[in-house]
Amino acid sequence: MKPLNITKILFIILIAAVLTGCNLPRSSENITQTLSVTQAYQTVEARLTESTELTPQSMTPTATILSQTASVTPATPTPTVGITTTSNPPLRTSTSSRLCDQAAPGNLIDVTIPDDTTMQPNQSFTKIWRLQNAGTCTWTRNYAITFFSGEPMGAIANVPLPGEVAPGQSIDISVDMVAPNSAGKYQGNWKLKNANNILFGIGPSGSAPFWVRIVVVQTATPTLTPQTPTATPTATSTPAVLVSGPVTLELGDNLNLDTNQRNNGGEDLSYNGNANGQHILLPLGISMASVYGQSQPSLVNCQNANLSASPIVIEDTPLLTYLCYETGQGLPGRARLINLNTDTYALSLDILTWLIP
Repeated sequence: MKPLNITKILFIILIAAVLTGCNLPRSSENITQTLSVTQAYQTVEARLTESTELTPQSMTPTATILSQTASVTPATPTPTVGITTTSNPPLRTSTSSRLCDQAAPGNLIDVTIPDDTTMQPNQSFTKIWRLQNAGTCTWTRNYAITFFSGEPMGAIANVPLPGEVAPGQSIDISVDMVAPNSAGKYQGNWKLKNANNILFGIGPSGSAPFWVRIVVVQTATPTLTPQTPTATPTATSTPAVLVSGPVTLELGDNLNLDTNQRNNGGEDLSYNGNANGQHILLPLGISMASVYGQSQPSLVNCQNANLSASPIVIEDTPLLTYLCYETGQGLPGRARLINLNTDTYALSLDILTWLIP
């Protein structure tokens, strides 16, 4: 059946329904009849829709119905992706986010004394850093580098910059230092300080310190001229030992080298300070002593050492150095400096006194 015939049938059914309704009495049945007509119209409309879907799209009636439907409900235009992108351009990072005071490592940052440089105890050196102004503010002479943490190594706590440094420029900053007197690895951390005494450092956030790191080792040769042995032992047997062992001396203590006892009579060494603020070991009575060196002396070495009654200055003698001595009873021996407590100045020794006929 063609769509035009279906339309005519629908029109005839609607007229018949209206006429039938006019001849009926007006009562509650009228409402029921009206509903039936409506249902009939909906049924016909559904059939018409089914027919339309089966009809090829090129037919004129179908095109006319679609055109009418589009004119009743206009479509709302949808924004395209291209419009959204144009109205919201990507953000750009502003250079204003850079810090006013910020430093970066120079090339190279360690002009002198690279990390883990080997030093002798109490060795003087000059550390030079090369730093670049990576901030937006000029560093003036009121800026300084300042000790932050770790081991200061005898340096001044604040060292002013030698000149102005504009953003992007680099500067070499030098600090005089002294290696600690004990063996070990030491690191001192430093930062920059602006005119308002606010610290800043290197790195992206301007918070990291820069540092100096050294390794202190005991010298292989003594600081004093070692005693050269004039003879070698002729006996192959091990010499007898009278007494040996560690001992710790407090300031004012006296030590008996024949018994390794303190302040108990017959002392051979006195531990005290001198007028220059130094700490000394002083032979007592007829006892004598001298610095031998870093290598361990034998009995014959100490018997032939150039002993004297002169005081031995502890600050001038590296730790782990050996001394040779002769007790008040004429017995030879050796002592080794083990440690000096920098807080209490307690001196630790290890002694050995030989027993000879």
